[in-house]
Amino acid sequence: MADYDYDLFVIGAGSGGVRAARVAAITGAKVAVAEEHRVGGTCVIRGCVPKKFMVYASEYKKAFDTARGYGWEIGDTRFDWSKFLMEKDKEIARLSGIYVRNLQNAGAELLHGKARLKDRHTVEVEGVGAVTARKILVATGGRPWMPKELEGVEHAITSNEAFHLTELPRRIVIAGGGYIALEFAGIFNGLGVETTVVYRGPNVLRGFDDDIRAHIAEEMEQAGIKILLGTQHTKLEKTATGIVSHFNTGHSCESDVVMFALGREPYTADLGLEAAGVELAANGAVKVDGFSRSNVDNIWAVGDVTDRINLTPVAIREGESFARTEFHATPMSFDHEMVASAVFTQPQIGSVGLSEADARHEYGKVDIYLSKFRPMKETFYGGQQRALIKLVVECGTERILGCHVVAPDAGEIIQMAAVALKMGVTKPQWDSTCAVHPTLAEELVTMREKYAPPALGQVA
Repeated sequence: MADYDYDLFVIGAGSGGVRAARVAAITGAKVAVAEEHRVGGTCVIRGCVPKKFMVYASEYKKAFDTARGYGWEIGDTRFDWSKFLMEKDKEIARLSGIYVRNLQNAGAELLHGKARLKDRHTVEVEGVGAVTARKILVATGGRPWMPKELEGVEHAITSNEAFHLTELPRRIVIAGGGYIALEFAGIFNGLGVETTVVYRGPNVLRGFDDDIRAHIAEEMEQAGIKILLGTQHTKLEKTATGIVSHFNTGHSCESDVVMFALGREPYTADLGLEAAGVELAANGAVKVDGFSRSNVDNIWAVGDVTDRINLTPVAIREGESFARTEFHATPMSFDHEMVASAVFTQPQIGSVGLSEADARHEYGKVDIYLSKFRPMKETFYGGQQRALIKLVVECGTERILGCHVVAPDAGEIIQMAAVALKMGVTKPQWDSTCAVHPTLAEELVTMREKYAPPALGQVA
């Protein structure tokens, strides 16, 4: 066997790459990780972690209103954007440092610089030079996609820049209808920014259950967010007073900031994958098998760069499965079925399993259990935010195929529901669970009547 500089070389120090490197390195394997930006990847540096901090900050406005409804006397309040950014950046730096220490404590070597494959075993790292590795793992994640051909697109930002705006805008237009667009819409709206969402589709959150999509759009509009469907940009125009968004509908809208959240693409550009013979999908994703191996037998890929399920916990499990298989002689293949997800809109969305439409397509007849209501916290002070809970159940077996929640703390609720669905829970088993009262989540186990949609012309 040829001698190599490293047993494993990981390109990308995000959640998936770091987990794989650590698990491999503790076996005594010689491991290196190359990162061209900050250690921690999208999630820690410019994704779910700082975004969750922003969600927390934006929720206080509603919390103050709620507190007043519960008898608290609260005077004038003011949000300090600069102070928040400073504290947010301090925390992100702390978390990034933990990732670095964890790598070093495991015995992995961290290299700062862009890495490119020269061939299937050779990696060129900027500022370091060429090194060789017996196994190579690509874990470079994804990047925001921008419509580069759009006139005036240089005046827009992506989610990356949204974390570092020097000033909180008075008005913002957010293009996109996915979870990133809607989460940022809730954030800016909660911080007092006049917020408009522009989406070309007939409803937001494509791929989610249709009842969830309709419900969250209604709740966001009730909270003051303007949503323009069937609409997309044709041009951006910089003026003395802001940025004018021109739309295909013939209308226009001026704002201080235009943010594009139109999806993300796998970050495989300029990595030299072609030189190593790695096969890519049409969107640039690395094609892999169930064990995350590419068509080149010593090159693997995990996380968003493979465009399977683009969630941080999935990348971590994929990275660990790779390392357990290749360095611990314990073959593992991560099961991508029944992976729960949370969308930190306001209210939150928690979802696991199939939507109603997908379940009907795959299983034929299904039963639906659905409840919409104002939680007791809202009803006490006259709040208008509504929760929605929905179960999709296979006829005959009564196995629960999907569970969907729109409510405060839905992300916390759906985690435990995911355990049950992963184990194949049936509706009778689910119903045998005693409710925890008084809670919002008790509605999950008290729905007994099958849902029949209203007839045409009737209001649900």
